[in-house]
Amino acid sequence: MGARNEVTPQTWTELIEVLFEHSWNEDLRRYRSRDAFRGMSDANYQLSSSLMRLGGEYWKLEKHLVRNFKKYAHRSIVERDSTWHWLSVAQHHGLPTRLLDWTYSPFVALHFATEDLDKYDRDGVVWKVNYSDAHDLVPQGMLQLLQDEGAAIFTVEMLDQGAPTLRDLDKMSSKKADYLMFFEPPSIDDRIINQFGYFSVMTNPMLAVDTWLHQVNVGRRLQRWNKVIIRKELKWEIRDKLDQMNISERVLFPGLDGLTAWLKRNYSPGPPVPAKPSTPAARVTPATSR
Repeated sequence: MGARNEVTPQTWTELIEVLFEHSWNEDLRRYRSRDAFRGMSDANYQLSSSLMRLGGEYWKLEKHLVRNFKKYAHRSIVERDSTWHWLSVAQHHGLPTRLLDWTYSPFVALHFATEDLDKYDRDGVVWKVNYSDAHDLVPQGMLQLLQDEGAAIFTVEMLDQGAPTLRDLDKMSSKKADYLMFFEPPSIDDRIINQFGYFSVMTNPMLAVDTWLHQVNVGRRLQRWNKVIIRKELKWEIRDKLDQMNISERVLFPGLDGLTAWLKRNYSPGPPVPAKPSTPAARVTPATSR
């Protein structure tokens, strides 16, 4: 991985600047980022799919997993009999797939990088990938679908047109290139809405996203992506500030499971030695009496 793509902010302020860098959209004259964010508690974790983490000849199991999920799941859970609707629901409910979860929100990504108190002895990570740049590399037929809609990210309907089956998706990969695409799933429930979430998919199920990023970086075909290291020394400060912003399990996982997870973490002991703030307190000038 190119060293220039890995950054390690030293303070909360530096971290926010890195995460929101390049968010200005000149065409819209608005701050509208086209970055996808994924937070993880350990910086050593790869961007490998849950399908890859099955181990063995996992790529041979994909069609069997999806076929049986469709067979046993109630058909009312999908809007229509579409591969991409089924995959979205399956991923959302924990079936091993080639999809990866991402979010539009850097703060939601920071939540997932700091939610596990057992991992506070190691650095976390937020991956930041410009999905518009990634889509500029896809085959022309898929790119045309985006251009026809004036969109920067795919929908399940677009994927149904361009690659209606996983076999069609596999055929896009060649000896010369593999492709990464981001798409918005249907709004299955409040969890995916509150997490501002969407998915990525590789045309090659045996290729981790970070490996792909390294490959395209060598060819200098994709410039705007970063592996943002979350220093373990910053985790408590980040966590407390996220909770103050109401970015917590209680909101991101609506229901009693999210509530109990938030309460358990909120009432767990803090660091053995109080963490020093990474940013100096603002100097306040006392008001003078008249």
